Amino acid sequence: MDAIKITEYAQALYRAHGDRAEAEAARKARGCEEKGDAAQAEDWRAVQAAVRSQRGALQK
Repeated sequence: MDAIKITEYAQALYRAHGDRAEAEAARKARGCEEKGDAAQAEDWRAVQAAVRSQRGALQK
């Protein structure tokens, strides 16, 4: 997934879940890992990091 898509997913996830968005992305990553889909899990980990970054920027 490219950086633009990651940012878009992170923003949408944050709008939908608020402060729980990072945890939701982590849950989705774990689910992908359990299914053996490493590439999708990596994408969700990137979304998780983007949510964390965005959330930090919003709190300043």
